[in-house]
Amino acid sequence: MCNDEHAQHAMDRRGLLVTGAAAALTLGTVSFAYAAPNEGAPANSEPSEVVRGTLPPGSPDFVYLPVEIPKGVREIHVAYSYERPVVPPGTQGNALDIGIFDERGTALGGKGFRGWSGGARTEFFIRADEATPGYIPGPVRAGTWYIALGPYTVSPQGLAYEVTITLRYGAPGKTPEPVYPPERAKGRGRAWYRGDCHLHSWYSDGKRTPAEIAALARAAGLDFINTSEHNTHSAHAHWADQAGDDLLILTGEEVTTRNGHVVALGTDPGTFVDWRYRARDNRFGHYAREIRRAGGLVVPAHPHATCIGCNWKFGFGEADAVEVWNGPFTPDDEVSLQSWDNTLVASVRSGKRWTPAMGNSDAHRDPDPIGTPQTVVLADDLTREAILEGIRAGRSYVAESKAVSLSFSAAGGRGRHAGIGERLHVDPDDPVTVRLEVAGAPGCSVRFVTDQGVLHTAALPASGAGTVEWGTTAQYAAYVRAEVRRPPAVPVLPGALAAFTNPVFLGG
Repeated sequence: MCNDEHAQHAMDRRGLLVTGAAAALTLGTVSFAYAAPNEGAPANSEPSEVVRGTLPPGSPDFVYLPVEIPKGVREIHVAYSYERPVVPPGTQGNALDIGIFDERGTALGGKGFRGWSGGARTEFFIRADEATPGYIPGPVRAGTWYIALGPYTVSPQGLAYEVTITLRYGAPGKTPEPVYPPERAKGRGRAWYRGDCHLHSWYSDGKRTPAEIAALARAAGLDFINTSEHNTHSAHAHWADQAGDDLLILTGEEVTTRNGHVVALGTDPGTFVDWRYRARDNRFGHYAREIRRAGGLVVPAHPHATCIGCNWKFGFGEADAVEVWNGPFTPDDEVSLQSWDNTLVASVRSGKRWTPAMGNSDAHRDPDPIGTPQTVVLADDLTREAILEGIRAGRSYVAESKAVSLSFSAAGGRGRHAGIGERLHVDPDDPVTVRLEVAGAPGCSVRFVTDQGVLHTAALPASGAGTVEWGTTAQYAAYVRAEVRRPPAVPVLPGALAAFTNPVFLGG
């Protein structure tokens, strides 16, 4: 058994390890007395070791507890707890995450990752044939494993913790071959497809099963979804049964760093993306490229959210799209929308690539609605490749539900026409007609937003269905995008969004 003094001594002796990623601390190694029952342990023994310690304020992002796993182990079980002392208002309390790496080690981007549950669970197990949701089943091989503790926040009193490691011996069992969702569903050819690409099940900190999520996605009128568990790909092999001709299921991850979250959207099944770095470590570009090499998109999530560690600090140079609307519309979404619009202005002035916007529910549990909002994508078919290409190109709009639908375009002389995410090639002074058709938005109004600001507004009919047109030129507006807004709750502020589009660009 390891006591408080041993753990604290290990912290002093080993110190901090800084390896081009977030600072980490390695504690003293936990060892078990017997290699296997036939080497001295009772036949039905389940040996346990307990480690206790206290992390001070200012602790590193990750604390690794090495555990020597002997031969013959069938299952490793880990349970943990920590104190939550009362703190003054405005002071951060204790929050401690947990995960594990196997004998292949904790190197950033290495092969050793075996699971992460953050703060969603107080215990987990791993064996060859099964593992706790969030963890990867597979053999429990002999060697040094590493329990990863993540002190997310530490109170002024320090974070006192206890970790119990239990081993179970026996035949290892067989690891099932993973079966992943197909990359194609029965689409409608080139059409508008509705999706929600930021969702959480019980494979991270959500409460719903994949089956429950899939049923709610279908009820919300969605054609595709993307799995996005926090810092784990363990769910990928548990979605195949929920896919069908009517629902395309993409696989991904919400890479949850201490400086913001990013949705790895539509990566190859089985892809794990490391999250153990901050903006100052200069590692995000590497992992953004890893996401793209795995066939996915890099989508910063809720960039102006106010939760600890949620605010996006990596910049948008690596983003393929950005999530500007996350769940029911709130003030931080308004900030994200306006910040994104500023990037459009900057791209017009510089001539550099623009970043499309999208919206997702980030639903975790009841009563979080799935598909509020949803990204509606013009794609050549209901396939992984076509959907991701449509999002990357910005051929999309965001709607609060399946009830809201839009058609947005710009037309110039000689039959020239451009839709959402496209460019209408006209001379600077050529007349341009912008047209928005709306359905399913009773009580709403329309705003046309350009690089010069909001240049046209109009109220929709009481039915919520109508058409709004506006005349402009490329000289006057370098791009035009549309917003459909609810009545304002505060007279001087804009109302909540019911829908918005990516821009149509005007000119050469």
